[in-house]
Amino acid sequence: MSVPGAPGRDDRRIEILLAEDEESFVDALLVGLEREGFSVTVARDGAEALRLFESSPPDLVLLDVMLPKMSGLDVCRAIRARSNVPIIMVTAKSTEIDTVVGLEVGADDYVAKPYRLRELVSRMRAVLRRTPRELSVTGPVATVPPVALPASEPPSTVLEVGDVRLDPERHECTVRGADVQLPLKEFELLEALLNSAGRVVTRDALIDRVWGLDYVGDTKTLDVHVKRLRSRIEADPSKPALITTIRGLGYRFESPRRR
Repeated sequence: MSVPGAPGRDDRRIEILLAEDEESFVDALLVGLEREGFSVTVARDGAEALRLFESSPPDLVLLDVMLPKMSGLDVCRAIRARSNVPIIMVTAKSTEIDTVVGLEVGADDYVAKPYRLRELVSRMRAVLRRTPRELSVTGPVATVPPVALPASEPPSTVLEVGDVRLDPERHECTVRGADVQLPLKEFELLEALLNSAGRVVTRDALIDRVWGLDYVGDTKTLDVHVKRLRSRIEADPSKPALITTIRGLGYRFESPRRR
């Protein structure tokens, strides 16, 4: 059975690992998500979540921040060290700092309690659509192997601005001659900025490009991902010279002639 809104995946049920210790949420989510066509495995503490992840890697992880034995943030960090599987953090509505930290350690999105099932499912499907199956693997941070092209087919476009080189076909990035591993969202964000190097890209345009037209979250997700991307490619992230903020509008990747 395929899940509506997740094209490109096979016909088996999408596997969800739900890490949640509040039984009221567990019961409601089991019923609601299985009705939507997902297959759900439940972990009731952080240590169990990691064990289940290792034994049977899911297609998506729903991860509560506050878990017994091991926090959701630590679980997220451990999973992200070996896999690009989509992770959606669940936070208490008042703990904004958990939201920011969760995104910084590698979560793809977040929802705040209490939430509507419809909103959660929309977020899940959007993340699944944006994440190729070949990148949701267990192991070191995944990269897509090069694909041999027929002799008659021109090579894919490589984006190169100043000291930054991005190869979308190979999912490779080099900065000042050194290889840089980028998670999928940061790779797509950098690609969008490089495609418009020297020009301002609005916040809404970046969100549409990287998170999709159906994204229903706020712009904090974009800001956190820009911060993470700067930490990987800027010589001095505290004084960004490549990705600059244009107040009230968005961001710009500076072309060499502007620097």
